Amino acid sequence: MKPEPVKAKSIAFSVSLFSLAVLLVWFFPSFWFTHTDSGQGYFWLAEQTNVVGWQYRIAPISKTAEEFLVADRLMNGDFTANDGTVIRVFSAKRYAREENEIGLFSHTPDRCWTAVGWKLEPTAPEVVEVPVHGLNLKFERRVFRAAEQRELVYFGALVGGQPLPYRLDQFLASAQQQSAGPSRDETGTMNRIKQARLWSWIGESFINRRPLTGPQQYIRISVSLRENSLDKGDALLVDFLSLWLLPVDYRRELAQWRAR
Repeated sequence: MKPEPVKAKSIAFSVSLFSLAVLLVWFFPSFWFTHTDSGQGYFWLAEQTNVVGWQYRIAPISKTAEEFLVADRLMNGDFTANDGTVIRVFSAKRYAREENEIGLFSHTPDRCWTAVGWKLEPTAPEVVEVPVHGLNLKFERRVFRAAEQRELVYFGALVGGQPLPYRLDQFLASAQQQSAGPSRDETGTMNRIKQARLWSWIGESFINRRPLTGPQQYIRISVSLRENSLDKGDALLVDFLSLWLLPVDYRRELAQWRAR
């Protein structure tokens, strides 16, 4: 028995509407997440190992950490100055789209350092903007302690060849709660999930039309506060960022990696 004409039209309309919705979901991210600052330029930050007055030493990364980060290029180590000052550096780059893309930004000190016993100390400001060869980069700023150790940490990121326009503070609130006292949530997973900032961070990505995924670079730098005051620690990190990192052409480095 043939369906009635009106019913057939209704089915055809529903199928068309569903197909349109699927196409919209599929293509919307590539249309929406395209906002950039064209006047700022596009760049990677190239990590230097030969810095005058400093001796570089590689710190191996565990296989487990590598698998979590899903990075195409990693640098982890420390620089020691002639006076004994040590600055620790870490840089991870991802050139290609991966299944676990957000993983590169999911391992900030707020999450990983507190997970292994470091406590977060209240400090201000929580975010600083640092000029690096004329490029203004936004870094999260933290002080962590473990027993007698205290470490001043800066961390930030680039996405699509430009500085991230929103903060990497999605795990800050949960780190503050974990540092405040004992918790039955040993891994901190439920604590992180309950924090509104974790979800609003994703919303900021949407509002700014800047993706959390795609070609990325994550940067972390830190110095001990055992021998240095907080002010001196800030000065050391700000100065060293321009010694350690040099801006290089974003598209050229990306093309070179893809041509390998």
